[in-house]
Amino acid sequence: MTPAPSAAWLDVPPHIRGLIFDFDGTLADTMPLHWQAWREVAARNGFRFTRERLHQLAGIPSRDILRTLSREQGLRLDIEAIARQKEEAYLALLEKVGPIEPLVNLARAQRGRRRLAVASGGSRRIIHRVLDHLGIRDWFDAVVTQEDVARQKPAPDIFLEAARRLDLPPAQCRAYEDADLGLAAIRAAGMEAVDVRPWLAAG
Repeated sequence: MTPAPSAAWLDVPPHIRGLIFDFDGTLADTMPLHWQAWREVAARNGFRFTRERLHQLAGIPSRDILRTLSREQGLRLDIEAIARQKEEAYLALLEKVGPIEPLVNLARAQRGRRRLAVASGGSRRIIHRVLDHLGIRDWFDAVVTQEDVARQKPAPDIFLEAARRLDLPPAQCRAYEDADLGLAAIRAAGMEAVDVRPWLAAG
C-alpha cells in the first residue's frame, strides 16, 4: 500500500505551469509485474537479467534493454521476437496493476489547474491500456511514449516532446521520475526534476 500524499506532494510553485509524469513506478505500480514478465522471457530465451539490472535500465524500451543485454552477454538474441514476448507476458498481468496513490493524488489535485502529461519509455499500446485500466487517461493533456521520439531516456527528447505538446517552455515544467535515466533526461531537458523514490520510501 503506497502512502497518502503529504502537503509537500501538492506544493507546486506558481511558475510551474505543467507537470510531467513518468509512468512505470511513478504513476502506476508496475515494476513488480514487469520483473515477473522479464523473468519469464529471460528463462525462455536463455539470457541473464537481474532485478538490479532492471532498475538500472528502467525507463528505456524493451528493445533497447535487449540490445544492451545481448551486447553485454555476447548473445545473438532475436530482439523483436523477445520484445513481443515480453509485452504479451506483461499484458497478461495487466489486471494486477494498481495506482501509486501519492502521484495519482497529486495529478488529481492539479488537474484543471495545470497542464498534465505522461512521458514514458513504454509503448503507446501498453501505456494507453494501463491508463484506461486505472481510469485516469482523460486527466492528461498529452501522453508521450517511445514511438514519439527518436532518442530514448537519458536523452531529453521525450520530456521535451511532452512540453511541446503542452505548449509550454521546459523551464515552466516539473517532471516526476523514479529512475536515474529518467531523472538525467529531465535535467537535460532543462526542467525541474523530482525524484519520487525518497518520498515513497519515507512513507
